[in-house]
Formats: sequence, structure tokens, C-alpha cells
Amino acid sequence: MPEDAVAEPPRTIEDLRALALSVGRDEAGFSLGSKAHDVFAKLVEAPEQSAVRTISELADQFGINPSTLTRLAKRLGFEGFSDFQAVFRKAIANDQQYFYSRQAGRLMTTPSAGGAEVEVFEQLARETAANVDGFLGQLDAASLKGATRLLAGARRVRVHGVRQFHSLASFLTYCLGMVRSDVALLDAPRLGVAEALSQLEPGDVVIIASCAPYTRSVAEVGRVAAANGQSVIAITDSRSSPLVPPAEHAFFIPHASSFYSNSMGAYVVFCEALLNLVARELGDKALNSLAGRERLIAEMNIEVG
Repeated sequence: MPEDAVAEPPRTIEDLRALALSVGRDEAGFSLGSKAHDVFAKLVEAPEQSAVRTISELADQFGINPSTLTRLAKRLGFEGFSDFQAVFRKAIANDQQYFYSRQAGRLMTTPSAGGAEVEVFEQLARETAANVDGFLGQLDAASLKGATRLLAGARRVRVHGVRQFHSLASFLTYCLGMVRSDVALLDAPRLGVAEALSQLEPGDVVIIASCAPYTRSVAEVGRVAAANGQSVIAITDSRSSPLVPPAEHAFFIPHASSFYSNSMGAYVVFCEALLNLVARELGDKALNSLAGRERLIAEMNIEVG
């Protein structure tokens, strides 16, 4: 065992995921190279694949040599890759837990009875279902509870995402603003993110969202916000994401699909569920906010939608 390897290797998938987060935040007591950390994060995010594929198949998937996986396993304190892989095999031993992943896999290999045009929709629907199943398998109840309480109780909430994630940020801002006050896109005044961050106070919440290939400016917003005392919530795709280190709570949403860009379907499902948790946490405050909105709409004769 290498001198700086983990003394007692993690024996559950939950512990492996926690270790991957700690490594990314420089809290593990040892370091991994960026490539090794990225591979580690991807392994723990898809245990159903890590459990059944050979070391050669996984190496090909990640574009590395099999020996790299062996070295990673030993660096994490395992005797070798087989010992490491046993954790993943134990995690999926409960068949019911990964029922939907297997179902999605079967559907992926079943030819569609419809025309080519319909098949495009069917394939994306199956892929989105698999991505949703992927994030469900990684959800942490304590982190969800913590993020929910922050979003319900903070004085201000600001949301930041660019490119495709600007639409997700807008969706989150609009829907969260339906049940509580002082929610906005970070750069809504168009004064620049630096100016927007300078107007926030400790205890305010900043949500950042991005996935590979990451936008560096979004990760930088998270870093600056955390340094200024804001609570950062990251919605991203991997424990190796640059959005993770400054985040108090981070959530990991897969986006693999046949869509020519990053698939957003699973992200929307996650956000809708998180918003439901916040509304439930707010209770009567959320109901009163929604009722007040409805009254205003009726008075102004505005169409809802």
C-alpha cells in the first residue's frame, strides 16, 4: 500500500461518494491528480456500470490504461481493483434499487415500432428517464434538507447559469419567486456579476448551475460568493465539477443522451422536486404568496403561464 494511501478504504458507495467530494474540496488528507479524481467521480456516479464492467472496459470508457484504475484503487486504500469493485457490486446487490436503470437499458436495445421521426422522441425520453434514475441514486437526504432550509429561510436568493443553464436559472428564479420574495437572477440588473455579488450579505444564498464542459466564470462566482459568506448551492453533473469545492450543498445530475448538446430534462425534474420541497418547508407562507399572486393577476387581468 502506498505510504499516503487511505488507511481504511471506504466499504460503502455512500462513503466512496463522500470521499470523492472531500478530495475535490482538499479535505481528504491526500490528493489525486485531476484525471484520477475525474475517473473516481465518474465511477461512484454510475455504480451499476462500475460493478459489472471489466477493468479493461472501464479503462476504454475513460480513455486511460487499466493500470491507472489499479493505482487509483490502491491509492484509496484497496488491495487492488477487484477489492475496489466489490464495493460497487455490493451497492447494486439489491435488485430493486437499480430496477429502473436495467429497465432503461432494456428499452434502449429494443427497436421502436414507430417511424424514424418518432424514434428520436422515444430515444430521448428513455435517456432522460435513465438520467433521472441516475440522480435519484445519488440523492442525499441531509443535503436536500439543508438546501431546502437555506432556500426557504435566506433573506435573498440569487441564481446564476449561462448558456443552456441560463434557461434553467430563469426557471428556478421564476418558480421560487412564486412562493417567496427576493429571488432573482444574479445579473438581473445587467450591472455585471461582480457588482451583483457585492450587494449580497453573509447568509444570502447563491445557486450556481453548469455541467461539462464547464463555464469557468460560473465556478468563479461560486468561489467568490463562498468567500464573501454566501451559502452556495451547486447543481452540476459530477463530484469532480469545479462548482463543487465552494458549495455547501452540491447535487449531481447526469445528462448523457443523443441530444446534440447537454440534455436538460433531468435537471428540470430535479429542480421541480427541489422547488416542491421548498414550498412544503415554507408552508402557509408559500400558500399566501401564491394566493397573493393570483389576486394580483386577477386584478390586472393578466394571463397565467
